Amino acid sequence: LVQIYWGNGKGKTTASLGLCLRALGRGFKVHLIQFMKGGIEGNSDFEEYGELKSLSKFENFSRKRFGVKKWVIGKPEPEHIEQGKEAIGYAQKIVSGGEYDLVVVDEILYAVQLGVISEEDVLSVIDSKAKNTELVLTGSHRPFEKIFARADLVTEMKKHKHPFDAGIAARKGIEF
Repeated sequence: LVQIYWGNGKGKTTASLGLCLRALGRGFKVHLIQFMKGGIEGNSDFEEYGELKSLSKFENFSRKRFGVKKWVIGKPEPEHIEQGKEAIGYAQKIVSGGEYDLVVVDEILYAVQLGVISEEDVLSVIDSKAKNTELVLTGSHRPFEKIFARADLVTEMKKHKHPFDAGIAARKGIEF
């Protein structure tokens, strides 16, 4: 099936990685593709998230990260677009290949929201999905009707309160 976790609340990536853990515990082969995850320049703590350190201990887990070391502010820069195109091509190849039981494409919806890739790019990834591959897409604060219509499960993470709003920065071992 196709699952989507979206919204302005915390937990989209966490939910998808929890599903990875569940699948790995059952012996499934899992691949994580990360969009917009080039890291933050000068912040080595964000280079390797704690959950990825844990998941990488599983023999059946693999991942590939795409992105540049700067945020998209306003219009995406050429290197953002280039990374987006490369990531979409890679995602289509992996999702259609049938090698993995579960493929998570993390932050792909943010890439659409920020103009790095198009909604049609995501639809082409969904349409290319191998029959026996579970596909999970995450990201974005805004809904995408066409993409959501093609999904089998759509879960919105809605923020009611967040520590960041009170000036509490992301904490090692809790947020990353």
